[in-house]
Amino acid sequence: MKQEVLFLLLNEYADWEGAFLAISLNTGVIPGSEVKYIPKVVAPTLDVVRSVGGFRTLPDYSFQTMPAGYAALVLVGGMHWQSPEAEQVVPIVQDALQRGKIVGAICNASAFMGAHGFLNDVKHTSNTLPYLKQFAGSAYTNEAGYQEKQAVSDKNIVTANGTGHLEFTRELLLFLHADTPAKIDAAYDYYKNGFVR
Repeated sequence: MKQEVLFLLLNEYADWEGAFLAISLNTGVIPGSEVKYIPKVVAPTLDVVRSVGGFRTLPDYSFQTMPAGYAALVLVGGMHWQSPEAEQVVPIVQDALQRGKIVGAICNASAFMGAHGFLNDVKHTSNTLPYLKQFAGSAYTNEAGYQEKQAVSDKNIVTANGTGHLEFTRELLLFLHADTPAKIDAAYDYYKNGFVR
């Protein structure tokens, strides 16, 4: 039976930041390979959420109806990670980490993780260190753990900056053992470099 990977979307989410991960999970890392996971969307309510690009997405679950038995929680970046609805995500992330779930956070969602102390014991990245420190404030105490990389994985947390969506995808696929490392690297290379080099 396929396990669910929950993509948590707030209004004005960044369309591209979870797209490559979702397609890799839903259809296989490489066409014809085994599909172990199914992506599902979680949002504050079951109402439509709208992306920065204007796409309308109908959630599978609300914060109140989301299942406990999922493989990973993916916080997709966007423009509302300093909003009241984002504050509702704090206990969801706390629960996920306490139960040893994989948690991914990209772009402003990585800064949200810093603002709530979730990055204080792991190596991590975000949209530059000065941005993270400004966004996260005094709750963030792990400047030494910051790495200037597109994506960083440590323990069960994956973080990425807003242009690191392909690296974010690769790191989460590796954490999830979605396929062999060789196939995951091949898929990353294909999306990063394309047919023409």
